[in-house]
Amino acid sequence: MFNNNQKSKGDSKTMLPTSTINIIGNGTSIQGDIVCEGDIRIDGQVNGLVSTKAKIVVGPEGEITGDLVCQSADILGKVTGIIKVEELLFLKGNALVKGDVYTAHFEMEPSAKFNGRCYMDDQQPADNQKHGKSVLQEAE
Repeated sequence: MFNNNQKSKGDSKTMLPTSTINIIGNGTSIQGDIVCEGDIRIDGQVNGLVSTKAKIVVGPEGEITGDLVCQSADILGKVTGIIKVEELLFLKGNALVKGDVYTAHFEMEPSAKFNGRCYMDDQQPADNQKHGKSVLQEAE
């Protein structure tokens, strides 16, 4: 959109960096999938897939009904669905997670609640595959 090669020596205008943080505020409700490149914080409600190559934060008032796919996640609110995190999944405060978790590292505060199965290896278990499709593929 902007081309830095066309700057003149006397040009005092500077380019502002674009934000890579996406925020779904409290009181906002989204029906559908969210796919982004940067960090995302959800304080509202989402009914659908939330996917990013970065970090997902679900605030204390945040509620997601659908799957999460990300590099890392901090959850303080409610998530119902499959969670796939490449690095660290951290359940904080009064977090409530209902669904299976696939992650490399898992941390949970004593006040958080987790109802589901946790898989911390690269391979999905064979009993979760139906007709050649994984649980994650079925959810998509």
